[in-house]
Amino acid sequence: MSTAVLSIGSNLGDRLAHLQSVVDGMVRQGGRIVAVSPVYETDAWGGVEQGAFLNAVLIVDDPTCDGPGWLRRGQQLEAAADRVREVHWGPRTLDVDIVSCREGSIELRSGDPELTLPHPFAHQRAFVLLPWLAADSAAELSGTAVAELVAGLDTDERAAVRPTDLALQR
Repeated sequence: MSTAVLSIGSNLGDRLAHLQSVVDGMVRQGGRIVAVSPVYETDAWGGVEQGAFLNAVLIVDDPTCDGPGWLRRGQQLEAAADRVREVHWGPRTLDVDIVSCREGSIELRSGDPELTLPHPFAHQRAFVLLPWLAADSAAELSGTAVAELVAGLDTDERAAVRPTDLALQR
């Protein structure tokens, strides 16, 4: 069985609907939703002037899917949301990142430029770690507790990830 941690974000259009489309799409594509984090609002990251993101984390599994399969599913959902890749770290209708992928207790690793696993920057990004920790308090990334990674983040980085009253429906 392959389990993936997906970080999802949107800062264009109906941001919540774009995030919900990932939950719905993963189920339509045969995945099972294991956990859904609360929705957070996050200042844009990466130095490009743009509006705030809504972010969440999904934990999904499917015995027929592997790392590249999760990537294809995420890219299909991005395309369905009219995702355009014009500016690196620029505004987008939908971003689906594969943070981590496991087969049973084994964390998959990939150095492929199309899919690096685990995600090379996840351990530095509060907008990934805080929702992930909310979805799974025992989460680990490369053998380190996500709670420990969160504790090591800069206070301002953590404060930039704000809880909302919004929720995704499973």
